[in-house]
Amino acid sequence: MRTPAAPDRSRIRVLVIEDDDTIGRHLETGLHSNGYAPTWSRTGASGLAEAAHAPYDALLLDLGLPDMDGLDVARTLRIRCPDLLIIILTARTDDIDVIAGLDAGADDYLVKPFSLTVLLARLRAHLRRHTLTPAPQQVLRLDDLMVDTTARHCSLHGEEVHLRPKEFELLVLLGRHIGEAVSRETLMAEVWDENWFGSTKTLDVTMASLRHRLASAAEASDRPCRVPRITTLRGHGYRLESRS
Repeated sequence: MRTPAAPDRSRIRVLVIEDDDTIGRHLETGLHSNGYAPTWSRTGASGLAEAAHAPYDALLLDLGLPDMDGLDVARTLRIRCPDLLIIILTARTDDIDVIAGLDAGADDYLVKPFSLTVLLARLRAHLRRHTLTPAPQQVLRLDDLMVDTTARHCSLHGEEVHLRPKEFELLVLLGRHIGEAVSRETLMAEVWDENWFGSTKTLDVTMASLRHRLASAAEASDRPCRVPRITTLRGHGYRLESRS
């Protein structure tokens, strides 16, 4: 397996939307000293305006903004900038808040207070994933699902199934090993990064969302259809099973 090259951080633009002066200044200084090009906005409105004015590679987003909910910012920028890496930084810790953040389009969720070292490690890990050379074109046929790994497109009987980036990558990884048990460690290493820090709750939340999206697509279809089943293997990981 090819080892991803580290991205050129001097060209990576990071937008920080954070209203707390101490945290914002800390992030701006830390990012700059590590070779990134940060821009700091203190409100959701100014952050959205900045994102519309110039292209960014990554967004560090606080949820508790003074003028609007950070989730609305995430939803807006996910639509405007599909390839933007979004990492939420927040004091909200409940599962429902994590789910809401990921459903709004975030790629990762880091709880305050957090270590700048850990944040930078996660940022590097995600950016390595974003800079991988695309694999040769390959289409996976998973029951009635068609998954184009090059176009990053999933469809059911010709209708697109909208998946977030990590959901798509989980489906592809499980689909390439359909019928086989895939460990949590493998999923985290391949879809997130082998140097992941912290809880693997993000995996469970993302997998639950993937299940829901596949089931909803099947229910909404006007034709009989089959989508593979994701089975939880307690203490180990997950397995994708064909219904044919």
